[in-house]
Amino acid sequence: MQATDQSERAVYWGTGRRKTSIARVRLVPGSGQLIINKRPGDDYLQFNPAYLNATKAPLEVLGLENAYDVLVNVKGGGLTGQADAIRLGVARALCELDPENRKPLKVEGYLTRDPRAKERRKYGLKKARKAPQFSKR
Repeated sequence: MQATDQSERAVYWGTGRRKTSIARVRLVPGSGQLIINKRPGDDYLQFNPAYLNATKAPLEVLGLENAYDVLVNVKGGGLTGQADAIRLGVARALCELDPENRKPLKVEGYLTRDPRAKERRKYGLKKARKAPQFSKR
């Protein structure tokens, strides 16, 4: 009785961020489906193999690609930022699943949050660093 009760509640959460994207990831025991914002993952990521591989990479490192369904709620940014945010969220959820998973994921760099973000615009400039055209006369 207790084993079934535990497997029913076996949901692991992870939050990933990249640029302006925020992904809330749930890992649920299942068949390896990827569902993003209530749509199939390959449809949401426009069948782009780079984005699909990035989102499933932490699971493939541990050999769990067909053991868990990945349910994602993501907002903000574009597809690149969202795919990388999902990857970080999946990696963090896998660490919650088993602390032994941390070392192989850390070696691959999947637990490192990419701190790069858009630089703010400065006054007197057109963009963050682009200056208006200079005229000598």
